[in-house]
Amino acid sequence: MPFPILRTPFVFLSEVISLLEPKEIVTVSFCSKKVRCLLKRHNQRRELLVWNLYMIYYDCCGRVDIAHPRDRKRKPLLSAEHISEAGHGSEHKLIQMNGYKRGFCSNLPVLYFEDRVMGSVMIVEYVTDLFNRDIHGLVIDRSGIWAIDWINNRQKKMLNGFELVENPLLLNWYGDEPLRYILRNKGAADYYKLRDNVSDNFRFDGKLGPGEELSIDSNGHWVTLDNLMNFDFIRIEVKESRISVSDLHSFLKHWRSGGSHRLAYLSLRFETDRNFEHFEEELELVEKPNVVDDRFSEERMVRFLDGYTIQRNDGVKATIRFGIRHFILIVWQETVFQRVL
Repeated sequence: MPFPILRTPFVFLSEVISLLEPKEIVTVSFCSKKVRCLLKRHNQRRELLVWNLYMIYYDCCGRVDIAHPRDRKRKPLLSAEHISEAGHGSEHKLIQMNGYKRGFCSNLPVLYFEDRVMGSVMIVEYVTDLFNRDIHGLVIDRSGIWAIDWINNRQKKMLNGFELVENPLLLNWYGDEPLRYILRNKGAADYYKLRDNVSDNFRFDGKLGPGEELSIDSNGHWVTLDNLMNFDFIRIEVKESRISVSDLHSFLKHWRSGGSHRLAYLSLRFETDRNFEHFEEELELVEKPNVVDDRFSEERMVRFLDGYTIQRNDGVKATIRFGIRHFILIVWQETVFQRVL
């Protein structure tokens, strides 16, 4: 005998819906318009919906993911693919809808469209409406630059952050414009993760931030001393850096005088070996700070403090650790230290 779900008291239904995983909520929402309205009504009444939504757009597909703020481990909710992919790996018979087909692949609802951009727009609007949430983060390759303006124009809340990932099939498309546009657009409020390739001649002469984290996971050769001074982030990580030892001395002088005041952690991984011989002789070393944090073991605290200690003009201390291929600066400022490490 069928269960009369739509005639069940809403208080009881809310308890049942609360047991569903986000992906299950999306899947159930396709049962009917009435069920979708029921789920939407439930989510609008919830005051503590802590999940964050992410839009993913690559050259091959579009998707909406969800993640808990504490770990940012994204879980897929709904995918949009080109109609030519329909039936490839689908576990159920495809259903013809208004302008698209619907199926499932690896238990994930998938919608198939002639225009994948239109499909990606549609699934974002569908999920944000269902969960009553804005898009929190954006993950794209070069083909998804259009999504930055589209999202920031459709919602009042600014994107929290975005990631630009490498797509080997698109290395010859658009040149350096995707990264240049991202840096100039300043479309994110919190974090930037940049993993795409750029040319050897790429340069950026503007400012970026304020934000929480800037991570350049590849091709960090373009980051200059001026860039470091003009990046306003709590945590900065750059790989394949070409910053020189002389530049590091200049940056530390800048930091001592109060520059990069919000910086709590800086990590540079060099493209080639650096000669740090006699580097510590110009550091104006001071005694190690007396740092106590109950969340860390004594062994870990000793490791964090293992290095050279310098001091800012306002008394804040930092530890420096370096080698032929790396440079790390850890600022011992209680208000930001616990958020970074």
